[in-house]
Amino acid sequence: MDESIPILIQSDSTEQDVPKPESFDEIIEKSLRHFGWQQFSQSFFVSLTGFFEAQQAFIGIYTDANPAWHCNNSTICSSGSDICKLPKSAWSWDGPSSQSIISQWGLECASSFVAGLPQSSFFVECLTGGILLSSAADSSLGRRNLLVLCCFMMSLASFAIVFSTNVWIYSALKFLIGFFRSTIGTCALVLQAEKVSREWRFRMGTLTLFSFALGFLSLPAIGYVNKDSSWKYLYLWTSIPAICYSIFACYFVTESPRWLFMQGRQEEAMAIIKGTAPTEDGAKLSASLLEMPLKPSAPSAVYYSSMIKLFKKRWASQRILAAIVITFGIGMVYYGMPLGLGHLGFDIYLSVTFNALIEIPSFAVTYFLENCRRRYSLLAFTSISGICSILSVVVGNNGLKGAKIWLELASFFSVRVACNVSLIHIIEVFPTCVRNTSTALARQAIAFGAIFGPFLVAAARKNDLFSYGVFGVVIFCSGIFVAYLPETKGVALSDTMEQQEYKEINTV
Repeated sequence: MDESIPILIQSDSTEQDVPKPESFDEIIEKSLRHFGWQQFSQSFFVSLTGFFEAQQAFIGIYTDANPAWHCNNSTICSSGSDICKLPKSAWSWDGPSSQSIISQWGLECASSFVAGLPQSSFFVECLTGGILLSSAADSSLGRRNLLVLCCFMMSLASFAIVFSTNVWIYSALKFLIGFFRSTIGTCALVLQAEKVSREWRFRMGTLTLFSFALGFLSLPAIGYVNKDSSWKYLYLWTSIPAICYSIFACYFVTESPRWLFMQGRQEEAMAIIKGTAPTEDGAKLSASLLEMPLKPSAPSAVYYSSMIKLFKKRWASQRILAAIVITFGIGMVYYGMPLGLGHLGFDIYLSVTFNALIEIPSFAVTYFLENCRRRYSLLAFTSISGICSILSVVVGNNGLKGAKIWLELASFFSVRVACNVSLIHIIEVFPTCVRNTSTALARQAIAFGAIFGPFLVAAARKNDLFSYGVFGVVIFCSGIFVAYLPETKGVALSDTMEQQEYKEINTV
């Protein structure tokens, strides 16, 4: 497959008169242009993984929260007292001690490291798991198999966490949840992008991200219903439906025809194409695949072959490094801000609801950005997010708490739009042979940025500058690196590194 498109074009007039055979990319685009019920249903069920992924990403807002408390003895205790300097008999939790791991395991006076360990370990393993698993989707396991497997194992670990007896076992299981959660969003986005034509690619990518927002929005409702119950019920409510979904998806969701062809599995790819296109068109397109002069490349025996391809080319390595810097800043802000909502002085259920609701218009905005230039959109929203985050610290220090929550919402809204655009942009920048790996690396950068969030939020108990101030500076600076990424608005997906180079040389 790598040799199917020449890098240099001959200028011989006799060769120009001969019509060029259709490339695999053109045949696939033709087969996927008939967007019907089957494509929509496949995209819809793939997108549901985002719902369960979001629940595990943000469930710590409630399970790991510092619960409210009240004084039992007003002579030695007041609402402004330091709980760690009071005798245990002088105060009590407002609700049952089992409502949070902080109250159940007596972590209210623990160090910032111990208090932030579960969430940070979750994001650390999101980073590690993404690096270890990302190549499997490009090389041997495939997009669909890895997606279903990771969703099932994430849900199983989430179910097992209810049996935790201390913060160390709890953190270890959060490690497992993060490990298997790491590639779910990547596989879902890539699988959707490769199952539809370029006209529907941006919209279906938005569908997965919108599902993620709905999963986030479901948490305040689940948390409120269980506010007087054990934190373990939140994991049960989120893990059991995800396990059922994984079993269903194992039989219903199909593989990417692009990936199947790249692995030399033409028959399976053509079966999916025939099922997608109308009967007559599907037969013609399948015949066109068989008539191609060169057969697709066989599966690589090297597990990390896609990683090698990605960093072997200078242009590719430069782009992935820029993408990593951008998504690092996005991850720190996007996951850090919700964890710091408890310091805003508002009801935590309302604060989380507002942040979850603000994601819905962010997807509406993302949808209408389909016809806008990717780079300019990304730069604009990272800049807005950074400015609003820094301003929230300024107005908060001046006693304007009402303005602080609105600036926080504006910053969170902007970083959510930036996250949506960046993930779709990165999918379009790299060819099929390294698309899952490159997207996974970018998402792991999001997880790496998120690792610092819990520690910054813990430090912000004394000064908001350590959280929202740092968030603003980081996201603003990271957005500048969009200059190193090419514009991809309206560009068809490529399948090999050579195709990508050939296409860009001839569009300059």
